[in-house]
Amino acid sequence: MTAGDGVTPVGREPAGPTGVPVAPSGSPEPPAPARPGAERAVLRLARPYLSRLLGAGLLAAATEFAGLALMATATWLLMSAAGRPPLDRLTVAIVAVRALAVSRGVFRYTERLAGHDAVLRMITDVRARVFATLAARRETGRRTGDALSRLVSDVEAAQDLLLRVLVPGAAAALVSVLAVGVAALISPPAAGVLAIGLLVAGVALPALATRITRRAADEVAPLRGALAVDAVDLTHGAADLAAFGATGAALAAADERAGRLARLERRLAATGFAVDALGVLVGGLTAAAVVVVALRAGVGGVLVGVLAVGSLAAVEVALALVAAARQRTQLRAGLARVADLLTEPPTATPQTTAEPGTDGHDVRFSDVTVRYRAGAAPALAGFDLDLPAGRRVAVVGPSGAGKSTLAAVLTGAVRPDTGRVTAGGVPVSEIPAEHLPRVVGGLLAEAYVFHATVKENLLLGRPDATEADLVDATRAAGLLDWVREQPDGWDTVVGEQGGQLSGGQRQRLALARALLAAPPVLVLDEPTEGLDPAAADAVLDSALAATPAGHSVVLISHRLSGLAGLDEIVVLEGGRVGQRGRHDELVALPGWYREQWLRQEAAERGYLAITP
Repeated sequence: MTAGDGVTPVGREPAGPTGVPVAPSGSPEPPAPARPGAERAVLRLARPYLSRLLGAGLLAAATEFAGLALMATATWLLMSAAGRPPLDRLTVAIVAVRALAVSRGVFRYTERLAGHDAVLRMITDVRARVFATLAARRETGRRTGDALSRLVSDVEAAQDLLLRVLVPGAAAALVSVLAVGVAALISPPAAGVLAIGLLVAGVALPALATRITRRAADEVAPLRGALAVDAVDLTHGAADLAAFGATGAALAAADERAGRLARLERRLAATGFAVDALGVLVGGLTAAAVVVVALRAGVGGVLVGVLAVGSLAAVEVALALVAAARQRTQLRAGLARVADLLTEPPTATPQTTAEPGTDGHDVRFSDVTVRYRAGAAPALAGFDLDLPAGRRVAVVGPSGAGKSTLAAVLTGAVRPDTGRVTAGGVPVSEIPAEHLPRVVGGLLAEAYVFHATVKENLLLGRPDATEADLVDATRAAGLLDWVREQPDGWDTVVGEQGGQLSGGQRQRLALARALLAAPPVLVLDEPTEGLDPAAADAVLDSALAATPAGHSVVLISHRLSGLAGLDEIVVLEGGRVGQRGRHDELVALPGWYREQWLRQEAAERGYLAITP
């Protein structure tokens, strides 16, 4: 469905200047409550890398324990050295300090290497799943900025869940238990006090941090998504916003959301500072209490110092659980947004196992009606069309007549309210999504050109194409001479959405990709848009000539020149068939086709007369 159909799909909000829906208030939708199973949905994808993650967790625990042991050993060494004992009594401690210092760095590096290796592998899977889900959704109302936020910021929440929550949290809990066990070997009463301090630092403070930051944290992810939408609107939609005089309002709305996000992040930072200050206080009080209890239990002076410093280090390790809890709270909304895509119910599997082959076959529209709003005029009404294999049909008509809707129905992007469309005898709605583009495809409205090279954009049509195939496709699309003129040839980067190309070059690149794919049913929606009349005629003739014999063509066009060689022309008016026949027949009959043909002929003669 494109703007040219003049109808807004049912259930969507009115579109903003960039063609994307906006809430009536202009504010982002309120944050959805975090789903209780969001973390489980994400972690299920980590199962193939469980061994790597367990290894990373054990290495993180070894790192923290090495740091704790380093502090305790160094304290014993310094306090013992103050009494000037024989050097041989200190040799083991000196070697241990050096070994612990080196091993801590080695463990940390290895832990980061193992953890990031596992997480980046998992994130690749998550991002691919999210992209596939977004691509498979039939509706086009999702805003580009929000989709980008889900693919980047929200997917990174899954990464942070493992690297900043689970791995350090598990390591801190394990080291805390080991610290209490070692302290018990020196003084059980002191170990009990240390255990209490660690429970406060590792359980009570994380619970407090979670409680006081949850509400603000849940608003951050949706606001970041809204800001991404604002960024896309203000850049790609700058011209539209200016034309509607809405630039100031759009900037004000973006500033308001940015300010709100900044206030939330400042609140979270202030809360984090307060909780961290409490953690430092808990660490000091725990160390003091351990010293008092150890002295009353008759522990020697050197070991009391070891217990004091070890307690400070152990509480610091336990405070990692506070950071993990705070991070987990901030990730909840992002994880919920990702989990919605990871756990989305799959599209119903077709009941039939039949699939049309990739050779030419018949297409049939049977009484197809499409409405985008209940009670609104249909975009297509009772449309019938037989397209035998090898037949070439043009669909023409005024803007809003339903031409692009017809293409959307044929390619499976829109499902009819009544009637059905079959390809090779199989309903289009029952052809698996991964197989449908190999049956019906081509150049559709607003075909996307990626920020990549010419060759990479073309190979999306057929990844196994040879250079000879690329040459044939670009020659048929009228782009080959331009490619050869470029210093980088096939490796010329076309820019984001083909921004480095003119409108005509971008259209011909998309047309070449469609011709390279060569589906049995080729749909060409305005293939010569942006070209002058002479170039348009040449490109259309060569594109039709390049279509393999036995393959059908559905050509959608506002321009009527070049249609004389087609088997049939269907004129749509208001979603209904107004006329149909061959070019010579329609030109001879009164009606929309004849009127437009005469107007376009006169306009093009005038254009050619003034063209040097």
